[in-house]
Formats: sequence, structure tokens, C-alpha cells
Amino acid sequence: MTTLDRSRRPAPGPMRDFDFPDTERFTLGNGLDVRVARVARLPLVSVDLFMRGGEQDIPEERAGLAVLAADALDGGTRRRGGGDLAEALERLGVRVSAFAGWEGTTVSLTCLADRLEEAFPLLAEIVLEPDFPASEVERVRNQRLATIRQRAMDPGSLASDRALRRYFQEATPYARPVHGTEASVSSLSRASLLGYAEAAYRPGRHGGLVVAGDVDPSEVTALAERHLGSWSGVPGEGTPFEAVPATRERKIWLVDRPGSVQSEVRVGHVGTARDTEDYFPLFVGNMLLGGTFTSRLNLNLRERNGFTYGVRSRYSFRSRPGPFEVSTAVSNEVTAPAVREILREMEALVEEGPTSEEVASTRDFAAGIFGLQIETVDQIAARLAHIVVFGLDERYFHDYRDNVRAVTVERTAAALARHLRPREAQVVVVGDAAEVQGPLEALDVGPVEVVRPELGRAAAD
Repeated sequence: MTTLDRSRRPAPGPMRDFDFPDTERFTLGNGLDVRVARVARLPLVSVDLFMRGGEQDIPEERAGLAVLAADALDGGTRRRGGGDLAEALERLGVRVSAFAGWEGTTVSLTCLADRLEEAFPLLAEIVLEPDFPASEVERVRNQRLATIRQRAMDPGSLASDRALRRYFQEATPYARPVHGTEASVSSLSRASLLGYAEAAYRPGRHGGLVVAGDVDPSEVTALAERHLGSWSGVPGEGTPFEAVPATRERKIWLVDRPGSVQSEVRVGHVGTARDTEDYFPLFVGNMLLGGTFTSRLNLNLRERNGFTYGVRSRYSFRSRPGPFEVSTAVSNEVTAPAVREILREMEALVEEGPTSEEVASTRDFAAGIFGLQIETVDQIAARLAHIVVFGLDERYFHDYRDNVRAVTVERTAAALARHLRPREAQVVVVGDAAEVQGPLEALDVGPVEVVRPELGRAAAD
């Protein structure tokens, strides 16, 4: 009888073979890029139609327009009202959703493979003939405004939204929440959404159709040509901008919330764009800093010091540099120590670099779980859409695990030295200034400025 030695961690097993589905690529007569991955495990199909118009092209006074249009898109078309559209989708067992972000708008459809021929025309109708009934626009606008107001009262959301203003220069779209502000969303009307859809829901400027599931690629292309082939035009581009930091001086911004018993903490700065050559080593470096349960930040703040239930770090990779951010919530008495430890871990990682054991375990974990992240046709379609959105190599996900496992200690250290800047980090704390201001000032990591939310500006103390 073999006795287990529970004092020793089991050795990892060999990496299992894995193949990302092959993709066939076509171009419609109107230039729309079509990619089809045949996945025959289940009789399902997932469709993502991506259009390049997104929130980064929207002027500040109309911020949230792309998001609101996506929210209201299933409310009715010029052929049928919202109730009739919902009934048609339900009758076929079809799930349709729309999402807008910084890069563009995606309309998704999931159904049984044998229903695709009937369901696809409904997807085309929703995108090409949106009606945005006034009652539906009012409903989704009121929902969005309620969410915005709720975010202003929720300390975590307030911290995340306020932090963006500290990372990016004021005129930068990324300095505002992607869903817009109360003032900008309040000004949007049915006419606003109709005008936006007419201008932005176009196939040009690297839009794309992605289909994954138990389908024949040639039949998908014929469907797309039949229902989208006459679609034309190019989404308008917004004013060009650079993701420029608001300041390179490290500061602590304390958003006063009297009576709070804990603080929401955000530490970050302008990060880097998705097309960086350092993507894979930076991905691994961030995971070992704060992207996994065994990360440096979590082992320090949660396990060693008991400051928090959890802490995370993240690079938001976009076509232009998005934010890098560490986020956590801690009680008043450990707010300053938590900020100190976050900055200390960032500085140590930049100055000393990661260990070989950290890099090896992190990259093997990332490579190992990749197969679990593409088990469904929805997940596979989302990965293919990622290729379209960011213009990645056709073999990107075929080679993904190899690229992750090729990351070395030296490459990780160099990437972190280039893209992690603790000396320029902006620290945003939402908490009770009467309780935490003094200890934060005593850290001597940068000037502390108190912000009174009701005034909407910095206030001298």
C-alpha cells in the first residue's frame, strides 16, 4: 500500500496536446472579412459580427452613445417591433446580444446549427435595419442612467471611475467611463441612436464576421453574401488622440467618503497597446504580480498581512495604451500599509525582476488553462473576433501556448522594466479622509490631495 506524502506538492503532469480549430477565411464582395471555424463537437453555432465604430470615436459630449445603441439594438427593427422580434428569436431558440466598447460594436448570435439559415436573416435585420423605438430608447437610457448614479454611490465603482481621470489627460476618451456620464447619456435621444447606427454600423474599416460551430464554411459564406452582401460603407473615425498620462508625478488622490469603514484602493498608470512586442512576457509578468491567487500581491496583502480578501492587477490592452491598474479593498486602519505594500511589490519587481520559479510556474499555468478557455463555440468565436479587432496573425491562437511557454525570466524582467512604472503611479483611495489621510501622508510616497465628491473638484484641506 502506497502512503501519500501530503507535505509535498504533487508534480505537474505533462502538457496535453491541444489544437485550435482551423479557420477558413473569405471576403465578401463588399469587403467584409468572414472567418469560419468548423467545430463539430456539438450541433451549435456562434456568430459574432464586429463593426469598427466604438466609444473611442465618440466625442465627450455624447459619450456612451455606442454603448446605449447596443443596449437598445434588440428593441425592434423597421420590419417588426420589439415584441415580434423577441418572438421570432424565441421561436427559433436563438440568443442574440449586442455589446459596444472602446474598439467597436459586436452583435452576437448563438443557435442550433440547423437553425442558422433561419436565424441569420434576423441578425442582418437587427444590424442593417434598426428602428430604436422611442419607448425602448427611454427604457434603456433610464436603466443606464440608474447604473451611472449607482456607480457614483458605490465606493468600488467610484474609485475605478475616478482613477481613469488621474491616469489619462482630461481630453483623452480613456479618461472617462466607457458607458459615458450622466450628463452625456441624458442628452441622447432616439434620433441620436438612429444617426449613430446609420454612420457606424458599416462593414468597412476592418469589420468582420466570425462563425464557429458545426457548419459548412461555404454555406456560411453563401448566407453572408445573401444577407450582408449589399451592405456597404465605412464607419466614421473620431478625432485622433494619444493615450497621454495626466501627470508623471506620483500622487495620492483621496476621495473623501465620510463614515466609510474601509477604503477602495486603485494604483495605476497608462499602460501599453495591444500590439506591443512585449505582450506575452508582460502578460506573464502581470499574472505573477497580481493576476493569479498565488501572485506576489495576493500572497503579501492577503496571505502574509491579512489586509484584504483579494487584490488584482491588470493591463487593459487596447488599440491605444489602456490603463494598468491594481485594485483592492481594505479596512481603514490598514489603508496606508496596503498602499505601501502595493508600491513596494511593484518597485521590487521592476528593480529586481521575477524569479525563474515564478516565471516557470506562471507561464505553465497560463498555458495549461488555455484549453479550458475555448471549450465552447462562443469562446472560440470570441477568440477569432479578437484576431479581427486587433489585426492579429491568422495563426495567433494556434501558436498561443507555445508563445506563452517561450517566455523567459529575462524577457519578463525587460518587459516589466519598460511597462511597469511605480514611480509614476497614481494612487486613488475612496475612504474616510478623517481616518486615512494622516497615515497616507506619513507614507511619504507623494503628495496627498483630498477630493470632495459633492464638489467635483480637489479641495484644499
